[in-house]
Amino acid sequence: MIQTAPPVAGRSAGPATVAALYRFATIPDRAAVRDRLEALCRPDVRGTLLVAHEGLNGTVAGPEASVQRVLAGIRALPGFADLDVKYASAETLPFHRLKVRIKPEIVTMGEPDLDPAVNAGTYVAPADWNALIRAPDVVVIDTRNDYEAAVGAFEGAVQPNTRGFRDFPDWFRTEGRALLQGPNPPRVAMYCTGGIRCEKATAFLKSEG
Repeated sequence: MIQTAPPVAGRSAGPATVAALYRFATIPDRAAVRDRLEALCRPDVRGTLLVAHEGLNGTVAGPEASVQRVLAGIRALPGFADLDVKYASAETLPFHRLKVRIKPEIVTMGEPDLDPAVNAGTYVAPADWNALIRAPDVVVIDTRNDYEAAVGAFEGAVQPNTRGFRDFPDWFRTEGRALLQGPNPPRVAMYCTGGIRCEKATAFLKSEG
């Protein structure tokens, strides 16, 4: 089911605030949240927001005060107080319209029954990351796509060389699972670009036992 809001008239006269956001939190009534988001964004915030049972993901842009209004409204939703947001700025609005879509997943893995809001792994603070991946009992898995990993990766990280995130479950079931077997299975550290893929990938590994 896809709903698209009508184009927003006009254009911001000044610099725009851009907010990339996501949060895994159960949304029982996706249509109600979609309608709420459309109302929050009007009349001057544009971009794309994906709403699924597992949470919310997207990027919006507009005047700073308007973007903050939208974010405050999202954080007021049950389970979204800790919304993850990354900011940027633009001289003009980078989006021409507002789209709020209901989807099976907010990041496509082909595993819509996962519940990362409940079953994701433990977040590691940046200050603790280097020590973790140097530990002898840790396997580091890169959940990014092959072209991203080609730009650079952590030394020693396992590269699934997937073309898309949807390929990750097949890679794990056919190759990756063997990395975690044995009398003393290692701990697993996973990384991506913005956090959303590795967070969901940890939930997937936990669901696979």
